[in-house]
Amino acid sequence: MHIIFKRLAQAILVIVVLVAIAAVWKREEIGRLLAVNSLFTEEKIVHNFSHMDRAFLTRTISRGNAEPVALLVGAPISLPDGAEDWMSERSVTALVVLKDGVLRHESYHLGTGPEDRRISWSVAKSFLSALTGIIVDQGAIASIDDPVEIYAPDLKGSAYEGATIRNVLNMSSGVVFNEDYLDFNSDINRMGRVLALGQSMDEFAAGLTETFAPPGKRWQYVSIDTHVIGMVIRGATGQSIPDLLERHVVQKMGFEADPYYVTDGYDVAFVLGGLNLPTRDYARFGQMYLQNGHWNGQQIVSADWVAASTVPSAPTVAGEQGYGFQWWMAPDAPEGEYFARGIYGQYIFIDTARDVVIALNSADRGFRGDGVHDANIAMFRKIAASVD
Repeated sequence: MHIIFKRLAQAILVIVVLVAIAAVWKREEIGRLLAVNSLFTEEKIVHNFSHMDRAFLTRTISRGNAEPVALLVGAPISLPDGAEDWMSERSVTALVVLKDGVLRHESYHLGTGPEDRRISWSVAKSFLSALTGIIVDQGAIASIDDPVEIYAPDLKGSAYEGATIRNVLNMSSGVVFNEDYLDFNSDINRMGRVLALGQSMDEFAAGLTETFAPPGKRWQYVSIDTHVIGMVIRGATGQSIPDLLERHVVQKMGFEADPYYVTDGYDVAFVLGGLNLPTRDYARFGQMYLQNGHWNGQQIVSADWVAASTVPSAPTVAGEQGYGFQWWMAPDAPEGEYFARGIYGQYIFIDTARDVVIALNSADRGFRGDGVHDANIAMFRKIAASVD
């Protein structure tokens, strides 16, 4: 009996040692996984959204050595009635308002500041749309009506085979993808764990095999579609998204700080939601789009691509939000009103008729509540209307 207990104790000791070794070996992955699991908790969400580089692998994009393009500062505006309560209820962390390209309001909340590089979430999709237009105009992509697997052969045999670049830009790939953030086993949460554990986003996308409709027939918001756009651009150019965005957009924009992308374990940028910028730089990007792709004395994105991207072109149902090439339009949007949108209350709202750009960052854990998005759009319109 004594021998049995002795051998059992030795076995337990071996197991403990092996677990300890594994914990040290996988310490970073375990730390990131724990960070992901607490990313949106009430007590951590504001801090986390300004420090995503502490939870994930990242890739910095150089803004270059030039001075930032100055934002002229005009007379401060008085925010419309209800704006203060709205900012409190929606856990707004930063609000920047430009009128005629002039800074008319800038405020930071919940302990954040102008230097914070805030996570974009799906606002990043609109940045990738801009890069797509540039690459198409340069001829590396022959046509957005080409099937995605021409440029991303890893997608052959996946649910994406046969879908065109236009389909994925429009979120009409027809690929099954569960975007329920409250479901631990949803595709979007499985994807988060892929990032946290340093696994491959390309393999994740290529591993999707189910469709709910033929490509181009039905619109459904599928975040992984944007990753496929990134795969297409990388395949067409042989270059990474951070390198391309750095050269063609960031260093021409005169941003204030070096942006960075969250990446997977293969240094592939999380293009569907992993870009991090100061709020004023989100506003600069919006102003460039308002100016038909022109900024800082340069045509950064072609006016034709801006126009095509920011009108409803996806096969949405009447009364739904409109969708273009990774940009949104409200169902009742007047001509020239569109926006980039990310979870937890990230927006770049553009009102071309009034020449107003609004950049918003938030940590809104109630962002999916009934009427929340519509109330945000209504407030943006009130703010735009209040700027003389």
